[in-house]
Amino acid sequence: MPKIHKPRAGSLQFWPRKRADKVLPSANFRAISERISEGGHLLGFIGYKAGMQSILVEDSTEHSMTKGKKIVLPVTIIECPPMKILSVRLYKNGKVLTEAIKDNLDKELKGKIKISKKQNFKNNFEEIEKKLGEADDIRVIVYSVVKKTGIKKTPDIIELGLSGSLQEKFETVKKLLNKEITIADVFKQGQLIDIHGVTKGHGFTGPVKRYGIGLRSHKAEKGVRRPGSLGPWHPARVTYLAPLAGQYGYFTRVQYNNKIIEFGDIGQKNINPPSGFTNFGLIRTNYLLLKGSVQGPVKRPLLLTYPLRETKKTKKQNFRYLKTI
Repeated sequence: MPKIHKPRAGSLQFWPRKRADKVLPSANFRAISERISEGGHLLGFIGYKAGMQSILVEDSTEHSMTKGKKIVLPVTIIECPPMKILSVRLYKNGKVLTEAIKDNLDKELKGKIKISKKQNFKNNFEEIEKKLGEADDIRVIVYSVVKKTGIKKTPDIIELGLSGSLQEKFETVKKLLNKEITIADVFKQGQLIDIHGVTKGHGFTGPVKRYGIGLRSHKAEKGVRRPGSLGPWHPARVTYLAPLAGQYGYFTRVQYNNKIIEFGDIGQKNINPPSGFTNFGLIRTNYLLLKGSVQGPVKRPLLLTYPLRETKKTKKQNFRYLKTI
């Protein structure tokens, strides 16, 4: 029988295939900030997946075959409640030089964050301003005001980077302290963003579902839904290259260059279905419409960041939102 030629089952780009350590992944903000020319704003935002819809848009993309026509696009709706700054960190050589943590915490945070009585936010923030010349980076720890939504009460906390020079970053932090940060303060209409999130978990699965290997003949010995060979006689061990059963899903993944179709306040433009989104309910705060699908199940927290590597073709796309179908 001739040898069957096909791509190997299961990309080794994603390795190891184990459960994610945390449900809200972090991002490489140092690499992202190097590609952003405009300074003075946050590089990320926390959102919660609500579901998908089909919308009617007008395509005004240059040289597009459907330019000037109305087309239907699939979009993912992400609820984006406001965020607040929890603490400010000064970094030097990758280590925290000093940190200023808020003392007047929200009720939902008091059980999660412990602050000693000696820590005074005002004094610590003044120390950050004094040591600004010694540092090479400044970042903020933010939390989502998720109690304004119908999802949960406990906020999600994450560290975010800023764009611009060190002085520009510090001025941005001073401007945003003790204020609610909205999605409009971070992103612009029609820009590209990256989605960092954890995929839907499927638990322990076999190699056919996990790696996409083909089924063996119904006459095959020792099972149909398993690999025919686990490797050579020597070395006398099963290598990590052999497709075996194990964890499938609940992996950290990044989806690059997602186009923002529209964002806004639900109070000004209500995009909720009459009975709410399936398994999610009604959006109560700000929302974001993204072209295409996004990883993870409904209510999964997502980290939205500025793009790491923009593609020209996707950046040129231009759509005007008309209505939901």
